[in-house]
Amino acid sequence: MSNLPIRIAALYQFARFADPKTLRAPLLALCEENGVRGTLLLAREGINGTIAGSDSGVEAVLDHIRTLPGCNAIEVKESRAESLPFHRTKVRLKKEIVTMGQPDLDPLAGVGTYVAPEDWNALISDPDTIVIDTRNDYEVQIGSFEGAIDPQTTSFREFPEWFRAKRAELEAEGRSPKIAMFCTGGIRCEKSTAFARAEGVENVFHLKGGILNYLEHVPEDESLWRGECFVFDERVSVGHGLVPGDHGLCRACRRPLDRDDMAHAHYVEGVSCPRCYPERSDEQRARYAERHRQAELARSRGEDHIGRREEPTTDG
Repeated sequence: MSNLPIRIAALYQFARFADPKTLRAPLLALCEENGVRGTLLLAREGINGTIAGSDSGVEAVLDHIRTLPGCNAIEVKESRAESLPFHRTKVRLKKEIVTMGQPDLDPLAGVGTYVAPEDWNALISDPDTIVIDTRNDYEVQIGSFEGAIDPQTTSFREFPEWFRAKRAELEAEGRSPKIAMFCTGGIRCEKSTAFARAEGVENVFHLKGGILNYLEHVPEDESLWRGECFVFDERVSVGHGLVPGDHGLCRACRRPLDRDDMAHAHYVEGVSCPRCYPERSDEQRARYAERHRQAELARSRGEDHIGRREEPTTDG
């Protein structure tokens, strides 16, 4: 994969930005000047996003990000692609770089213990450990670690309530296990483990660099990962070695689709899939059909369609 022309950089850093608004324009201008596409989120708590472009273009943006307060040692998860996985460049201002709905939570004040990918198997194979997948249900459905608990959340905002209920359940059973959490790239676990510690749970761990780091560094024949990992760009999913997976994407609801989904009568490209069909009205599907038609016309002219939806953040 190293010979593929496009460099993809997934990044996040919790930091303390006094005025993120002042950081937006220079960052956006630099991305555009260097032909770098993707989405970056800025908030008082830091930066999060995924960008893609040429090696030199991406490096220019990363060099700039490293000059931001608290970002000099930012960790970046990189992969390669044949073509740009994003169609536009966005730098957005947000209240949180990953939305948990806990505004007073400060991951810089203390998170769980980081566990390297090479040590993860031993931790989650320990019968005294419970393993929690902190991602949303549509992500979990295409792959997870063997034996992991799926909270079945549709939004990360639901995680605190779920965690409190699960903790009460364990305490009622007289259990006080080690807790191991994981997510796509690590950012959600910065908050989920910080939340657990703020709730008084000390014996909490999380996978450093997330699933992507594990899939890159742990050989497939030693892996406890099952399935594929959903990613927030046009690759949709990746497997071991970060090789692009076999899933497609519903352009209406942004959920991953397997081959059976795409063969279903309710799958219409750009309009609906078996999961979102009962959730949408005929009027909504008609709007999606028109949007898809306009996108296809733009593509045939070699143009980007302005109405195209993308959510290429690292681990929202």
